[in-house]
Amino acid sequence: MTDATATQTPAPDPAERLLDAALPHVPFDGWSEATFQAARADAGIDAGLARALYPRGALDMALAYHRRGDAEMLRKLEQADLTALRFRDRIARAVRFRLEAAGDREFVRRGMTLFALPQNAGEGTKALWGTADAIWTALGDSSDDVNWYTKRMTLSGVYGSTVLYWLGDDSPGHAATWDFLDRRIDGVMQIEKVKADLKANRLTAALMAGPMAVLGTIRAPKRRGGMPGRTG
Repeated sequence: MTDATATQTPAPDPAERLLDAALPHVPFDGWSEATFQAARADAGIDAGLARALYPRGALDMALAYHRRGDAEMLRKLEQADLTALRFRDRIARAVRFRLEAAGDREFVRRGMTLFALPQNAGEGTKALWGTADAIWTALGDSSDDVNWYTKRMTLSGVYGSTVLYWLGDDSPGHAATWDFLDRRIDGVMQIEKVKADLKANRLTAALMAGPMAVLGTIRAPKRRGGMPGRTG
């Protein structure tokens, strides 16, 4: 084996190559079958292999692009020094990293159109939940009860509303979006303060004893890939 052969750069992953080839078409054709076929032709990938990589075509490609954004966010979080930040600011930083990793806003806008279709709504919800779960896990969340769900549900709402604001934000450097994000997180923190005050109040604590006992049986899922949990 020659030195040139030994140091040859590995060929790009065909799934990544196909996804990259799709992106220039998304602003015009959306995450559609037309985009999928155009990407396959541009990347020079066999039809059978392309379908094996993305069985549902553009839907699976859109989900792969979303996961790519999550991975980039996690890479930035790993490199960032967050030790001096309050926890709410760490969450804000993670959401900001995720939006910055989204790339062209048209990719996201077209993705939201795709996931708004009734047959795709479940996949869109899972993708949003996956982003929230990735953030909480990266920030060290160790909850194993109902809080595992409430944290992710709340953050999914914060992230989803911030994405919608970001799509229409033309302020320099998206400054208005970051202000909106801060306000949303402040609102969530107020809810957490109210919950803590209720627990500290003897009357409300007594009234909530029954419901809280039921909620106390809920546990985080053993498999972190989905939303369903377990009890007991």
